Amino acid sequence: MLSEDMRVAASDGTVVRRFEQDGRRMLEVLLRMPWEGGPCAFILARREEPPPPSMLSLPPLKDWSLLVSTVVASVVLALGPVVRRIRMLTEDVRASARSGYAQPVAVRGQDEIADLARAFQEARAEIQARMAHQEAREQGLRDFLANTTHDVMTPLTVLQGNLSAMQQRVSRGEPVSATEVASAMSEAHYLTSLVHNLAAATRLEAGAPHVQRVPVDLNDVVGRVLGRHQPIARQQRISLESGVPAVPVRVLGDVTLIEQAVSNVVGNGVRHGREDGHVAVVLESTREGRFHLRVLDDGPGIPEDERARLLARGARGNAARTRAPEGQGLGLHIAHDVAQAHGWTLTLSPSEYGGLEVCFSGEVLADDAPVSRG
Repeated sequence: MLSEDMRVAASDGTVVRRFEQDGRRMLEVLLRMPWEGGPCAFILARREEPPPPSMLSLPPLKDWSLLVSTVVASVVLALGPVVRRIRMLTEDVRASARSGYAQPVAVRGQDEIADLARAFQEARAEIQARMAHQEAREQGLRDFLANTTHDVMTPLTVLQGNLSAMQQRVSRGEPVSATEVASAMSEAHYLTSLVHNLAAATRLEAGAPHVQRVPVDLNDVVGRVLGRHQPIARQQRISLESGVPAVPVRVLGDVTLIEQAVSNVVGNGVRHGREDGHVAVVLESTREGRFHLRVLDDGPGIPEDERARLLARGARGNAARTRAPEGQGLGLHIAHDVAQAHGWTLTLSPSEYGGLEVCFSGEVLADDAPVSRG
C-alpha cells in the first residue's frame, strides 16, 4: 500500500528513493500513470542495488581462503620438481665431499640448477687438481727427506769412524794417518754441501718470492766454487782448472742458488773423478747475449740412458752407486731446479775428455746494472 505522502509526492511526476533495509542498499521508483484512478494509477518498482565499484573492494573472507589455498597449491605443485632436484644436488655434493671429491656431481637439465651443478663439478675438478698437486709435493718431500737422510748418514758414519780411529791413535801416541785425515775432510766437505743443498731445496720449493733477482758476476762465482773444492781436489790428486772471459759475464738471479748449483756439479766431478784426473770449468759469452757455463771432467761418465733420469730428485745412476754410496742425484737435481728457476737450460752430455759435461745456458745481463758478488 502507498502512503499518502508518497501519493502526494508522485502527483508531480516520478519519485526516486534510496534507502537501506537489513543492511542492503535499496532503490525504489514510483511512477504516476496518465489516467486518473483505478488500481494501476501508480506503479512502484523496487530492487536491491549492487555495491558501488571500487579498486579497494575485497571479496568476502570465505572467498579469500579459497583464493589463498589455490595459490599455495599452485606454488607447491610448481616448486615440487625444483625442490627435489635441489635435494638431489645437495646429496651429490655431500657424497662427493665424503669420497674426497672422487665421486662426480651429476648435471641434469639446462636451467639454473644445472648451471649450479656444473659449477660444483668445476669446483670439484679444481679441488682434485690441487689435492693431486699437493700429494705430489708431499710425496716428493717424503722422497727427498728419505734420500737426504740416507745421504747424510753415510758420510757421517765414515766421518765418525775416521775421527774415532784418529782419537785412538792420538791416545796411544801414534801419528795420525794422512789418509784418515783426508777421508775425514772429504766427508765433512760433503756434509757441508748437503746442508747447503737442503737450504737451496727449501727455497726452491717455497717458490718464486724466495728466489732473489739481482745482477750476479759469474766470473766471481766460478772463482769461489773452485776455491771451495780445491783442498779436496788436491787430496784426491785431481786438477781443478778454469777458463773465464776477461770481461765479467753477468746474469740476473740468486747468487746463493747459482753458486750452489755450480758447486754441486764441480763437487760431483771431484768426488767421482779418477786419480790424477781433471775437472775444468769453462765460462763463455756469445754475441747473441747468452752465456754457456760448462763443467767437464775425464771421469767414468754416465751412460746415455741414465742422464735424463739423474735430473729427477734423488735418482742415482748404477755407476754412481758403485763409485760412492752418496751418489750424485741430489746435487744434479738441485742444479736442474736452479736452472729452471732462472729460465736457463741444463744439459748433460759426454765430455770430449771421456767423462761428463754439464752445461748451464741462459741470457746475460746488460752492462749498466750493479753486480752482486756474493
